Amino acid sequence: MSLPKEPRQKMINFMYLVLTAMLALNVSSEILNAFKTVDHSLKTATEIVERKNTDVFKSFKRKFDDPKTHEKAAIWMPKAEKAKVLADEVYNYIEGLKLDLKKESGLKTENGQESFKEDDLDAPTRLLVSMPPNGKGKGNELFAKLKQFRDQLLAIDPDIKKDVGPNLPLDLSIPPTKNEGGKDDWAFTYFHMTPSIAALTIMSKFQNDVKNSEAQVVEYCHKEVGEVEIVYDEFKAFAGTNSQYLMPGEELVITAGMGAFSKAAKPTITVDGTNVPLNADGAAEYKATVSSPGANTKKVRITYYKPDGTPAVVEKEVKYTVGVPASMVISTDRTRVFYKGIENPLSVTGSGGDEKVQVNVEGTNVAFSKAGPGQYIVKPNQLGSVNVIASDGKKTQKVTIPVKRIPDPIAIVGGSAGGTMTANVFRVQTGVIADLRDFVFEGIKFQVQSYMVICTGKGFDEPEFAQVTGPAFSGGASALIKRCQAGTTVTIGEIKLIEPGGGTRKLDQNITFILQ
Repeated sequence: MSLPKEPRQKMINFMYLVLTAMLALNVSSEILNAFKTVDHSLKTATEIVERKNTDVFKSFKRKFDDPKTHEKAAIWMPKAEKAKVLADEVYNYIEGLKLDLKKESGLKTENGQESFKEDDLDAPTRLLVSMPPNGKGKGNELFAKLKQFRDQLLAIDPDIKKDVGPNLPLDLSIPPTKNEGGKDDWAFTYFHMTPSIAALTIMSKFQNDVKNSEAQVVEYCHKEVGEVEIVYDEFKAFAGTNSQYLMPGEELVITAGMGAFSKAAKPTITVDGTNVPLNADGAAEYKATVSSPGANTKKVRITYYKPDGTPAVVEKEVKYTVGVPASMVISTDRTRVFYKGIENPLSVTGSGGDEKVQVNVEGTNVAFSKAGPGQYIVKPNQLGSVNVIASDGKKTQKVTIPVKRIPDPIAIVGGSAGGTMTANVFRVQTGVIADLRDFVFEGIKFQVQSYMVICTGKGFDEPEFAQVTGPAFSGGASALIKRCQAGTTVTIGEIKLIEPGGGTRKLDQNITFILQ
């Protein structure tokens, strides 16, 4: 259709074309942020796979050194190592390509922080799609390297090609989209007029596919030798009492025995939610200055790996007693702080009995009540500090107690905060739960307000998103989850919670599941 010759109409049509072009080039910040969330989650998922591969190779080494499994390990370990070499080579190539794209998009580094034009639509086209002299055509080179990696990986062993090949996560088929001019071009489909941050996310996706493909081959080789083993190679005698403070007529209980430890078991030990590092003997030693009079309890949680490689958790209670001095004592019953939005117990004791003790609480937006003799409840609704002033007629004591927010819970699905999960198990999960682990107060719960579900990998030609309100999978999220299969990566991010006592909070945590 020819343009009209009338000057005014020519100008109107020209302005329309300019406006249309500007709208086409305008990429919203929400879309850019979504791609950044996906990119971060893909990197996290790749790190999980890499750690898993490292553990399998450690098991391979033990089996290679064990005379009983040396013969099989000598056959399959080199094949697994070959898969790792091939994967590392193409992974590092893509990492270099990502740096080239950032430079094409005006990369600057200030105070150690990188910045570039994330919504640049021309840079990915120049670097990856357009051929010389207008561009560099790196997309065809990327496709060739990925195809070569897939072919060489499956050529390591005929059984690997037969058993692993059909479900290999690396899929190089062209998504069924309508390309400009009927182009049937892999690089054009993925990178033509794509924002830089989206192109980087796509490359992170292929890096994740490469590492997942490596993991499947390495696991296959390992299973041909045997499953992961954990050897308990360190021992320590232990003895403990039920109480460190006893009165005449009270029972003394001593528990003693031998403990077996393994560095490969990687135990994680917390006391009342505080992580305690291991000493040279492989045991955790917790020290604290006690202040709360009467009987006290510390909750110990030990997370470790069993001999078959599966995780396990053991929870113990360590009890002790603190004597009551004759002078005035103000004590938070369980912590040295008050937590915002919940009822915090407070004990005040003094000479002369409870009827002579006067207690006052000073602070902004704080509720205070007496629960019984010497027992009080303090509920602060604002961060900062609270002053507790107590007097028994002879002595007055003032204690300033900080008010902190309740620690962040962990978002979980099906009892897991991410990692690998079989696709059929993931599809039957009902939603996201906020799990407040190892918190000193029991019964404190966060409610899930909203979150975003992002699916990539097998079954999804490009990242697909769904916003969810409430904890349960619903609407578009349910439809996405039904399509998940082995090789899909599911990320749950932008998690917002309703705090105990009111208020909202956004978790920094993203959950990433690699489905098998």
